[in-house]
Amino acid sequence: MAEMTLERLAEVSEEIFAPWVKALGVETVEVGEGRVRLRMPGDPDVTRQGGPGGGVVSGQAVAAAADTASVLALIALNDALRPCTTVDITTHFARPLPEGEAEIMVEAVSNGRRMAVTRVEIRAAGAAKLSAVATLTFAYLDA
Repeated sequence: MAEMTLERLAEVSEEIFAPWVKALGVETVEVGEGRVRLRMPGDPDVTRQGGPGGGVVSGQAVAAAADTASVLALIALNDALRPCTTVDITTHFARPLPEGEAEIMVEAVSNGRRMAVTRVEIRAAGAAKLSAVATLTFAYLDA
């Protein structure tokens, strides 16, 4: 596999994710030492409209973004696509995520031979306060 640049990561994302996952628009912005920063553009298709709770990103989309961001982060951190499956996801919603762009930060808590654990923080772009925090566990299928 070619070196895992941001461009190559976008190509891999296009190849491996289902259409509804790609529709979230999660993209990697920066890869650092054990941490990956991503963004998710605002999308009316994942925003609850009207009535109570309108104008906020749905919880299902937030959880899916955390899972997608974690997979992208593991690909970037491993500098390769290692087939994996999510075995656990725990998401805590601190406050509604308003419609619009979101910032996602993923930290690899553990990245071993057989399993990986990530911690994800999601907030509105430019916001100081978190909207959601998730912890995910993955099993590598090539171990």
